[in-house]
Amino acid sequence: MYDYLVVGSGLFGSVFAREAKNRGKSVLVIDKRNNVGGNIYTENIEGIHVHKYGAHIFHTNNKEVWDYLNKYIEFNRFTNSPIANYKGELYSLPFNMYTFNKMWGVVTPAEAKEMIDKQVKEAGITTPKNLEEQAISLVGKDIYLKLIKGYTEKQWGRDCKDLPSFIIKRLPVRFTYDNNYFNALYQGIPKGGYTKLINNLLDGIEVRLNTDYLKEKEKYENIAKKIIFTGPIDEYYNYKLGTLEYRSVRFETELLNIDNFQGNAAVNYTDRETPWTRIIEHKWFEFGKDDNGNDIPKTVISREFSSEWKLGDEPYYPVNDEKNNKLYEEYKKLSMNEKNVIFGGRLGSYSYYDMDKTVEKALELVKEEL
Repeated sequence: MYDYLVVGSGLFGSVFAREAKNRGKSVLVIDKRNNVGGNIYTENIEGIHVHKYGAHIFHTNNKEVWDYLNKYIEFNRFTNSPIANYKGELYSLPFNMYTFNKMWGVVTPAEAKEMIDKQVKEAGITTPKNLEEQAISLVGKDIYLKLIKGYTEKQWGRDCKDLPSFIIKRLPVRFTYDNNYFNALYQGIPKGGYTKLINNLLDGIEVRLNTDYLKEKEKYENIAKKIIFTGPIDEYYNYKLGTLEYRSVRFETELLNIDNFQGNAAVNYTDRETPWTRIIEHKWFEFGKDDNGNDIPKTVISREFSSEWKLGDEPYYPVNDEKNNKLYEEYKKLSMNEKNVIFGGRLGSYSYYDMDKTVEKALELVKEEL
């Protein structure tokens, strides 16, 4: 009999398991995959830590979370500075003075603001009703058409006019020459990859892989006093109220016998015609070096394709529109009746969390529980 059964070895489950173990609790972690780490799992290919389920760049303004993770892993100084490729034209992201200079030839912040204000005024949008209007009201028509429209429509599989405006309200726009995408005090990639971080968190804790809780529920539901469930909340209830919607991502990963494919960790393809949304070149998250600091003569790239989620696919981004949020609230009501099951993490709470928020939520649960 364990004190806690943690279903899922992603960041949320691993942090909770670590803290429970530190407080003298007996803990079992199970995961249906054959590896720990959930979607932050990194696989070592030719000395390169490949982000198997998409690029993960840790960033936070929360010093407590940063200090907590630094007890278990050292971070490098990687700064996220993606590039936008529009039909061969390259632009800096986030939108900043380098972007505006390439787009319009402007040099000063005043000139850039004047150009955006002119285009916003010409559009005549007062209250944005959809994502297209919201984007144009923030950055004008030129940037919207070249750098937002195609990428967003590929990402969500819908016309920008059919997407809610709130999706793009946090669009970073800077009138400085600053290519740092995240406005965060702390940023980096774990040295040795995210799998090393998870292994360090789970050190000394019993872990069983290739174990699907929902398929072996009778075996596991009475094995612990409490269960921390980090899988999809609707799947836990066998979708009896309906299926929550997600966007999914498919990856085509290649090992190439060259030392440099694109010269940057992330390049977004913002035209509608290119089928993938971006290409990740994994070695540049760690400056092209292996764990011993040696240059790596090969490279691994992953093309990302956004897709509509269907049962059996990996769920990535919750579609937090009115219909889905309403359905989630119904599942949440059901979960309140569970005496010994706590739902958490991205899938358990049907929320898109950055990694720092995931850790924050896990530590909040620790305070409540332990």
